[in-house]
Amino acid sequence: MIQDPRRIAAVRYGRTVATTVSEFISGVGLLGRGLRLIVARPRLFLLGVIPPLITSVLFVLILILLFSVLDETVVSLTPFADRWSDSVATVVRVLIGLALLAGAILVMVVSFTALTLAVGSPLYDKISESVERELGSAPKPYDEPVTSGAIRSVRQSLSLIVVSALVAGVLFFVGFVPVLGQTVVPVLAVCFGGWMLAIELVGSAFDRRGLLRISDRRAAMRRRRPRVLGLAIPTFLLLSVPFAGAVVFPIATAAGTILARDLLANQTAQPTTQV
Repeated sequence: MIQDPRRIAAVRYGRTVATTVSEFISGVGLLGRGLRLIVARPRLFLLGVIPPLITSVLFVLILILLFSVLDETVVSLTPFADRWSDSVATVVRVLIGLALLAGAILVMVVSFTALTLAVGSPLYDKISESVERELGSAPKPYDEPVTSGAIRSVRQSLSLIVVSALVAGVLFFVGFVPVLGQTVVPVLAVCFGGWMLAIELVGSAFDRRGLLRISDRRAAMRRRRPRVLGLAIPTFLLLSVPFAGAVVFPIATAAGTILARDLLANQTAQPTTQV
């Protein structure tokens, strides 16, 4: 019996879409699993709230400062609009202001994550280790000198922040493209910001297995991209809400550990020293 190639292709495409959707939903569900694990450890949960609460205050102050100078900044960036009609100039300047805010939030969420992890590193490592013990088959922590580990962590966090800032700049200019800038760019910004956030959240579990490079994390994440984005996108959006991060962050840490275990379930860790 000869089968229609188009029908076979359609069936395969349908299966691929179904698998992608299922993986994405499973990723979203990791936040629920992280919540269940972290509320069972109220002391760790309450301690885990402190670092993001401190950094939330800092970033809210930065946001207030940004809002206070936003109008002046937008006007200084658009002197050409002075010759246009008031209605057109207002629309353009509002769009530019929104693009600036979106870019700033993208960089701030990634920076917020990096700074919070730096401030509360021992605590979040304990949360991650506790989750690993609860789920079983917890690895023996990789023996890395404290000083070199701290330097590596800071260097990696700074590199993620710099990359986020560069991409935010590109998205800002693309945001001027009609229709594309108001539809596709916000989606790309959230997906990219969530992806960078996920790189940070899985870091503790990867480091524990001797997988010290950011490229190790990215390679594993690419193999299950929908699941990663399923966790990363809602977490990014929640962390974009001032002070919500104080509650979300410990939960996201637990969820990131579960995600890392999923990503490495069938992979043998190969200790690395080059970042």
